[in-house]
Amino acid sequence: MAPRLFNVYCDESCHLEHDGVPVMAWGAVYCPADASRAISEAVRTLKAEHGLAHDFEAKWTKVSPAKADFYLALIDLFLNDERLRFRGL
Repeated sequence: MAPRLFNVYCDESCHLEHDGVPVMAWGAVYCPADASRAISEAVRTLKAEHGLAHDFEAKWTKVSPAKADFYLALIDLFLNDERLRFRGL
């Protein structure tokens, strides 16, 4: 049986030593490597449908009333695609 390959996308929050926040968080979204292209295309399609540039970086600090529908659609995509998984520490 061949090993399964996964693409893992990680990020951290509150990682600055002197930012006054006593906690740090790490998160990772991962998917099977062979699903990565289709998932990326689905995200690009969502961006286009909501009038965002293909290179728009989705960040929670960028959520605004004007972009709320995009972020809700992105959450729906994540929750409805069984190939996507999340882990946080």
